[in-house]
Formats: sequence, structure tokens, C-alpha cells
Amino acid sequence: MLGTRRQDQPALLARRSLLAAACALPFARARAAAPAPIRIGQCLPLTGPLGPVVRPIAEGQKLMIDAVNAQGGVHGAPVELVTLDDAAQPARTAELTQKLLDEGVASLFGYAFVPGLVRTLPLLDERRVPLLGIYNGADIVRKEPHPWLFTTTASLRDEIAAMVRTLATLNTRKLAVAYQNNELGRFMLPQIDAVAAEHQVALAAKVAVEPDGSNALAATAAVAKAEPQAVLLLAGGAAVLGFMKALPPGARVPVYALSLAGTSALLEQLGPVARGMAFTQVVPYPMRQVTPLTRRFGAAVSAAGLAPTYDRMWGYLNASVLVEVLRRAGPKPTAAAVQATLEKLPDLDLGGYRLAWGEHRRHGSSFVEITMVDAGGKFIR
Repeated sequence: MLGTRRQDQPALLARRSLLAAACALPFARARAAAPAPIRIGQCLPLTGPLGPVVRPIAEGQKLMIDAVNAQGGVHGAPVELVTLDDAAQPARTAELTQKLLDEGVASLFGYAFVPGLVRTLPLLDERRVPLLGIYNGADIVRKEPHPWLFTTTASLRDEIAAMVRTLATLNTRKLAVAYQNNELGRFMLPQIDAVAAEHQVALAAKVAVEPDGSNALAATAAVAKAEPQAVLLLAGGAAVLGFMKALPPGARVPVYALSLAGTSALLEQLGPVARGMAFTQVVPYPMRQVTPLTRRFGAAVSAAGLAPTYDRMWGYLNASVLVEVLRRAGPKPTAAAVQATLEKLPDLDLGGYRLAWGEHRRHGSSFVEITMVDAGGKFIR
């Protein structure tokens, strides 16, 4: 018997090998049939002067994309967000965008640096690829709707209108404007003139503030001379920091600033000087989880050990829009399918935040609310 078993061993091993191969075949086929990732291209200034502002936004994006991929992706395919660092250099933004387009992406997404974005717009026309969800409200790129650019948040004009409307309601009708002395700031001046006229508000002074804040003392003196009831601070970064720190203690009037100035990094730099400032916000209040969107966001930041901030909420919201658009574009979405989906999306509800686009509508939302900074340096509604 022992001899017979030894003689049967080669045949038995062969049968086992065939059985193992047969069992492994379905798994091999499953691996071979795994959907290719949906590649989305992005240029962000992760380094350079805008790095501290943009990195929390990128964290918010990642929270959403990681959650979707952990649940199987979109139509079974993982979403691959290819983010390249343009370091806030316009020529590099255009160069990296060309690289992303050459490599093949279903859409571009979430650009932030305005001069680089301006250089990118002609490439969208040339390559017929949409760009969804930019991280700025610049009217420079919105004044004439671009066929391939779809925004997800309010414009700077929307924010200015919310400021003036709120102040007019409070019977505050003599305002001073401190604007950033560059193309972005100067472009806002006609906007504020039109909004002020609409609400019958007087502009007692318009004062330029250098982007680096170097003329802050002279700017605050010119504003104080006009004796306004409130100040609209239409600037960001160092200009805001310089202006606020140059204001004389005890002589301050209410200061209303744009959402682009209300970043976590700048608020930390302002410190006690920020107390009492009002800021417009273009995404839902992230510190209270009262809607499906804010609850999902709150759970995501909590699991990651991060604080719920406006910057992270913006990234999370934009990525949520992207994922929903990809779902509606169908399996293996192409740039043409994403574009067609966006042009036929008159009502998208993320669970407390609504957007609408159409064939002739590229401005997805006008949502703006006013927040204030409390004594502890936190935003309150």
C-alpha cells in the first residue's frame, strides 16, 4: 500500500496544481478587469507665498476623495486626483496644465492662482476639457462666462454685495474702501461703485493698500480722515495683515473683509487684532454639523484628527461636487461627458448646499454669509 501511495503522489500533486490554477483564474481575471482610475488634473500653489493658504484646502479635498475610493470609487473606478505644484508662477501653471492635458484627464479641477488660471483658459478652449471648481471668486475670470469653466462658489462681487447689503440694513451708509493695489483689487472698484449705488450707500474714501502692506500706515490714516462708519477691506494676505495692525487702537470702526482673507493661516497671524472683524464666507459654516454635507465633513475631519476650518470645508465641498458630477457622467467619463453633464445640471443638492449650471450658466452658486471673529479668535455666525 505504501508503495502504491508513493507512485500516486505525482498524479495527486498534478491534480492539486490544476485545481489551484482553476481557483486562481477568476481572481486573475478580476484583477485584469479592474477599472482604470478616473484621472483628474489640478495645479495648486502648494509652495511659495500661497502655500499656507492652499495646503488646508488640499487636505479637505483629500478627505473626500479618500472616502469615496474607500467605498469603491465612482462606478467601481477609483478617482485619481493628480495635483501638481505651480508655486504661484503663472508660466508654470500653463506648463503643468499642458502636461496634464497631454497625459489625458477627464477634467481639470480646483485651480487657485488667478494669474495662472488666466493663462490656462485658452488651453481649455484648445483641448476642449472642462475646469470645475476654482478656489477664488475673481470676477476677472467670470465677467464673461467661459464655455469650459464652471465655478462652485460665489464671486467677489457677490461678497461685496453681501457686505454692503448687510451694512445698509444696519443703516450704516458711509463707507471707506481699502483695496489691494493690483489688478485684482482695481478690478473690484467698479463692482463696489455699482453695489454702493444700488443700495444708496456713500463711499467716503477709496484707498489703495500695497499687496505687501508696506503703505499700511498711510492707508489707515487716509481711511480715518474720511471718518467712515465702516471699512470694506478688499484685499488678502499681507495687505490685510499690514492694514489691520496699522489701525490705531481704540479708534477702530467695523471692518468687513473678504473670504479670501479669512484663512486659518492669516487669522493666526492677525491674532487679537482680528477680534470683531467681519468676514464674508462662501461655503457653509464648518464648525456646526447641522446639514448632511457638514455632518459628513465633520465626521471626516474628526476621523483624520483635523480641525474643522473654512479652508478644509472648501476643499471638501469642491471635491464633493466633482465626485457627484463624475457619477452623473457615467462609467469611464471623458472630458466631453463631464462637460455635457455640467451643461445639463440645473439643480445639484449636496445636502445643504445647492448649485445650478446650464448651457448658458457657468456660475454655480451665489451663496454668501457674514461671520465675525469672537474674543477667542474663532468665527461665529
